[in-house]
Amino acid sequence: MNGEVLSRVRDEVLAAGRRLGGKLRVTPLEESPCLSRLITGDVRLKLENIQLTGSFKVRGALNKILSLSPEEREWGVVTASSGNHGTAMAFLMQRYACSGTIFLPEYTSTAKQEALRMYGAQIILHGNDCLEAEQLARATAEREGRIYVSPYNDWQVVGGQGTVGVELARQCENLDAVLVPVGGGGLMAGVGGYLKTWNPQIRVIACQPERSPVMAASLQAGRIVEMESGPTLSDGTAGGMEPEAITFPVCQSVVDDCILVTEEEIAAAIRLMVERHHLLVEGGAALTVAALCQQPQRFHNQTVALIISGARISLDVLRRILGRE
Repeated sequence: MNGEVLSRVRDEVLAAGRRLGGKLRVTPLEESPCLSRLITGDVRLKLENIQLTGSFKVRGALNKILSLSPEEREWGVVTASSGNHGTAMAFLMQRYACSGTIFLPEYTSTAKQEALRMYGAQIILHGNDCLEAEQLARATAEREGRIYVSPYNDWQVVGGQGTVGVELARQCENLDAVLVPVGGGGLMAGVGGYLKTWNPQIRVIACQPERSPVMAASLQAGRIVEMESGPTLSDGTAGGMEPEAITFPVCQSVVDDCILVTEEEIAAAIRLMVERHHLLVEGGAALTVAALCQQPQRFHNQTVALIISGARISLDVLRRILGRE
């Protein structure tokens, strides 16, 4: 089963690479001197925070849009997102003249809502969990005869996100481990699935906030669990998964371990990225930095890649974090 799942992921990722070639940025993999010293090793930052629309999400969204027929684009699409996937879809709907509606959970940050409106997107706020927004979006698409584009539960989306892994393999051939922020698992399934077929010895670590550890809890239980998520700086990874999410069996096959981080650790990681690297990152992007800082001894004398997944953080949240001692 593992072989079949990983083969499907690899095929989707390679197809996405051909489809997306030249249309998006190849993001840099930069050394982090301070984090390298922390582990007495080599820490590299995969800067998806400077990708188009400010996150890796545009990879999967564009791969999905390009896979649609002209007729399907004309009918329009429906999607759901805690922010970054929605922003990517709004950007692409404008670029490819594709109408659509974006459902967001009510906790979505004002920065992300404003980014959607900037592209002229129609947005609807619904529910206190991203899963509630996804369920209503899927039902709306079915009722209106439009295409539903899941932020993670879609093979073309997973394939697009996995192109991050293709770039990592080309940029650093001697990776020992990669730390990946995880929500619904689209990025993890794509990146982890591809890298495990490239080099099965790479350790793939899932990073989540303690206040919303749905994937970690599901992996431990061996099934997708329903649980309440608390408010977290990592709003982009918060919430549950659809009951039959295709990402879950992939994550079961590729995730070697999970690291859960506190809100204080996420805030400290955001400050570190601003102070030491002069980079703006959101809470979800800081998960990998926080996880490495929490357990540096686990990565002693290794070459480690941290996926810095996005840049969208509201000014109010950033001021509050930078104002802490």
